[in-house]
Amino acid sequence: MDALRGYGELGLGSRLKRVSEYLMKETQLVYNHFNIDFDPYLFPIFKIIVNKNGVTNSEIQNSLQFTQPAITQAINKLNDKGLIVYKSEALDKRKKIIYVSEKGKKELLRLKPLWKTIDKVIKQYTLESSSSLIEHLNILENKLNTTSFSKSIINDVEILTTQPNIDIILYKNEYAKHFYNLNIEWLKTYFYVEPYDEEVLSNPETHIINKGGHIFFARLNNTIVGTVALMPIGSNGLFELTKMAVSPNYRGQKIDQYLMEYCINYAKKIELPKLILYSNRILENAIYIYRKYGFIELPLETETPYARSDIKMELVF
Repeated sequence: MDALRGYGELGLGSRLKRVSEYLMKETQLVYNHFNIDFDPYLFPIFKIIVNKNGVTNSEIQNSLQFTQPAITQAINKLNDKGLIVYKSEALDKRKKIIYVSEKGKKELLRLKPLWKTIDKVIKQYTLESSSSLIEHLNILENKLNTTSFSKSIINDVEILTTQPNIDIILYKNEYAKHFYNLNIEWLKTYFYVEPYDEEVLSNPETHIINKGGHIFFARLNNTIVGTVALMPIGSNGLFELTKMAVSPNYRGQKIDQYLMEYCINYAKKIELPKLILYSNRILENAIYIYRKYGFIELPLETETPYARSDIKMELVF
């Protein structure tokens, strides 16, 4: 029993403190994993210093509304780490201006990609809608309790850094056989080939390309190793993320996540409002990845395109 949850709104401050402490601890694990000597609580103050070409202690306080002791402690820590330098103002030598040091600029090159990924993962964890802050906290803490925040960040960073030879290519008629074979193999491994599958996979141009859809392929060292599609559904601009399959010889190398991330970014680029997908709960790893990228579960309609589907999910941009 979680006592804080039982206190409702009366426990709000303590709930927020608990979440904050957890996120700080998990973010520290990320910095440690990548051997970066940085503390999460230093982020807002260091970011202010980075964004401004010289800033005073008072200006930092006015920008963040932190207590002066907290700011002084963080600035001293940044100085101890060699990430900042002090310079005297030309007109008033008593006034100290804080700048990013040369070491700080080098560390910043390593920190920025992590910050970008942390920002993305936080958005994935907080995408759910709710009717109150307490309800939103319940949803957030449920996610944090089931999916490690630090591991999600580390996995995302490693996807970007451990697949240098993968490139994504668009559909051509000559790739139709790969689209068919990869998906047929996957279906036979985990389920069976339904008539609807056979029809779409045998005629991808008719059912996907010619209707304004998109098929992508992951190519590793000139070998097609995976595929995924954005298939139009109906006439209202809705797209299904579907037909994602990776060659059995290349599974476990996060190629599915690489394809997923590419599809999501492409959907945003062409300004799709959302994506939907259908899956099955026995595919626990796949469901985990979908949730990781922000998909939330929707009620499953009575008649679905696939007999095997027992879950429908949606990602709203």
